[in-house]
Amino acid sequence: MAAAYPWIKALHIIAVISWMAGLLYLPRLFVNHVGLTVGSEASNMLKGMEGRLMRLIMRPAAVATILFGGMLLSTGVVDWSMGWMHAKLVLVVGLVIMHGLMEKWRGAFARDANQHTAKFFRMVNEVPTLLMIAIVLLVVAKPF
Repeated sequence: MAAAYPWIKALHIIAVISWMAGLLYLPRLFVNHVGLTVGSEASNMLKGMEGRLMRLIMRPAAVATILFGGMLLSTGVVDWSMGWMHAKLVLVVGLVIMHGLMEKWRGAFARDANQHTAKFFRMVNEVPTLLMIAIVLLVVAKPF
């Protein structure tokens, strides 16, 4: 497993970058979608973009992130006495929850049933950013 570790870690990082791209971009699409007339060409175009982003990038990247992250955890390299890893995993659960909420909101747009404002989605857009910053700081600095 030691020989595979750097490859698994690289794949985990690639998956995280891809997943984060979607988590950061999808709410921006929602912001633009909010003000459009239901059934308009622009609204239908954004529905397609949102669906493809979720289906082709976000879902596979989320699965790959969790799969490769789990593989890294199973290598025995993690020092579970360090609190930073526990904190990181809690924050990762936050990203998974955000992903689930974005699935829900995308579905509402697909059904022309969105109930949220552009301001709401602008605020939502900051949550994955803050979670990502905290995760990176924990992983790099290992403060506790």
